[in-house]
Order: sequence, then structure tokens, then C-alpha cells
Amino acid sequence: MPNFTRRRLLSVAAAAGAAAGEAVWGKGLPVSPVVRRGRVHQSVARWCYPKIRLHDLCRAAAAIGLRGIDLLPPSHWAAPRRYGLICTMGYAGADDIYNGLNQPENLPPIEASFRRNLPLAARAGVPNVICFSGARKGMPDDVGANNCIAALNRLKPLAEDHGVTICMELLNSKIDHPDYMCDHVAWGVSVVRAVNSPRVKLLFDIYHMQIMEGDLIRTIQANREWIAHFHTGGVPGRHELNGHQEVRWDGVMRGILATGFTGYVAHEFIPAGPDPLASLRQAAELCDV
Repeated sequence: MPNFTRRRLLSVAAAAGAAAGEAVWGKGLPVSPVVRRGRVHQSVARWCYPKIRLHDLCRAAAAIGLRGIDLLPPSHWAAPRRYGLICTMGYAGADDIYNGLNQPENLPPIEASFRRNLPLAARAGVPNVICFSGARKGMPDDVGANNCIAALNRLKPLAEDHGVTICMELLNSKIDHPDYMCDHVAWGVSVVRAVNSPRVKLLFDIYHMQIMEGDLIRTIQANREWIAHFHTGGVPGRHELNGHQEVRWDGVMRGILATGFTGYVAHEFIPAGPDPLASLRQAAELCDV
């Protein structure tokens, strides 16, 4: 997806939700909340549902048996609490995919945003906030890695003091985000290993890493100590998790659980079917291993 997708859809979500009025979404949702096994702590990315009001999405997520809502700005962190959920991954200021921590000139505004928002995240019970490497723009990968390490070393005391984990996202540069630097697991691990903080980890996006590398279960298990969060999405297309795409999701979930992972797996696919919440329920059932 283009760089603007998440931020643009977040900005129009409120307007779209208002326009939807009292429209009924997810007619197939259960009347009573689903009681799940709960071994995989599932969440859902807010930006994938721009036509559904945030509170309606929270209500549906709770009924489906999810634990939270992913990728919310600070102004929305309190909303999931009304439904027994949390914001599982927040935006705290480092939300520009292409202008990230590999460019030293980007650090001052990012640091200022983190200093303002990490205390708020801690108070709101938001366990993770997102950050990005940025694009290469001709920069060698080793230089970019060193710049990211220096930036994260500066930010990690703040994250450690507030008990919030900064997660750098792994994205594919083959299809969706050309020139993005943190596009291979080995590069991302080299950065967070050098920072060596329990509060600086990777966001392992399964959709993106299937496109770039495959070998998902072995890679996840080999690098389990450096991963704090997961995203899902059907490959190819980034749509529903079903038999029309190439990842065996129940197997991947079992592989994740075998590492002892207790964080969150957030569904970040774009529903293509007529009932987006029915698609979300299907994904939750598939991953509830």
C-alpha cells in the first residue's frame, strides 16, 4: 500500500463512520461474545476499516473475542477501554514510513513526540508504539543501521522508564514500500540486538516478510527474543486470511506459540468481501489455535 494509506485512512475514518450513520455492519456477528482459547492474543488494525466507526469496531472486536485495537493515535487510546479492550499498538509520533530513524535529521521531532506521548501511553495501558526505519534514499544499509541504533539508543531510556516497547516494523520493499530499509529480518535484528533493550523490539509483519523472505516459522523461532508484535495479511493481495492465499495461518500461529510469545497478533488485512466484520471473525477463528 502507498505510504499515505494508514494515516489517510485514519484521518477519514471518523468522517466515513459518521456518514455511515446507523448502518449495521457484521450481521453474522455473535449475539454473545465468543469465548476463545486465548492462547493467541488477537487484535485488529483500525485503519483497515475506515467505513466503520471506531466504537462500532471496538464493539465488534469484543464480540468476536479479540483483545484490542491496533494502530490508534493518542486521541483514540481510551476508546477500546469502554469495551474491555486496549490499544495494542499506538502511534506516538514516528508514523512516517519513508522519513524515519535512519536519517538523523528526523530524530528531533520524533524524540519530541515520544517524550510527549510515551507517558500518555503508559497511563493508557498501551504496551507498544510503532516506529519506522525510513527509506534508503541512496544510503548504504550499514550506515542506516548505525543511524537507527544511535536514534533508538537515545529513545530507549524513555521507553524503559515508562514500560512501553518501541517496535520497528519490518515491511516489504518489493511491492508495497519501495526503498524501505527495514525490509529483511536480519537487518532489523541487527539493529535491535545492538540496542539491546527489552523495550526496543521488532514488529514482525507476516504479510510483508512472506513476500520478502518466506520461511516464516523458522525465522520467527530463530529470532523470537527480538520480536514484540505481529501483523497478519493474506498473501498475495493483503486481503482475507483464507484458502485463496499462500500462508498456512494456523501453522504459523502454532509456531509463534511454540516460542512462548505472549504479546499480540494484530490482523492488518484489507477485507475484500461484502461483510468486513465477518471476514475479521473468520480470521480470528482461524488463528485461535
